[in-house]
Amino acid sequence: MRVTLKLATSLDGRIATASGESQWITGEAARLEGHRLRAAHDAILVGVETVLHDDPELTARLPGRAVDQPLRVVLDSRLRTPASAKLAGENTLILTAAEPHAVGAATVRRVEVEDGRPAVAVVLKALAAAGAGSVLIEGGGQVAASFLRAGAVDALEWFRAPILLGGEGRPCVAALALAKLSDAPKFRRQGVAPVGDDLWERYVRL
Repeated sequence: MRVTLKLATSLDGRIATASGESQWITGEAARLEGHRLRAAHDAILVGVETVLHDDPELTARLPGRAVDQPLRVVLDSRLRTPASAKLAGENTLILTAAEPHAVGAATVRRVEVEDGRPAVAVVLKALAAAGAGSVLIEGGGQVAASFLRAGAVDALEWFRAPILLGGEGRPCVAALALAKLSDAPKFRRQGVAPVGDDLWERYVRL
């Protein structure tokens, strides 16, 4: 399973203000590249907080051509995804620790948890069982941290907007619980390019 973590942040690594406002940190050109990344993966994965705050469609939308839509995946420990959510339809898989109930037309599956959250290894196994060979993680900070802690992230696609949100903004990666610097996840930069007013950095895991 190829796992890519996509980040859209301020220069100081924040994905939202303290109040949760996040649309749109990056510009239109960066968002278009984000849709191309979606189209290049079999699945797109987010945590339930992203669903509750942003109500995303999680579809790949490219001008001028149709796209085979990736599987939409939500990690939702307590099954809080509302049936009214834009992604609560077909081609959506919700992984939860709670007793499953219907959420629109989405498929809801109960999985094992680790520290109260769906275990990363179990999530990847569920994606493989659904036919996905690659997944694009789009948020939020807790989900990013869990996959990084598990050593499961193969690549980073990082879009940085030329703004600063400060320490009260929400970090793109939550706590990693590192005991020492040598425990930090390490990546090698593959490229840097301007995209509109933003900067696109690409990394692979060492």
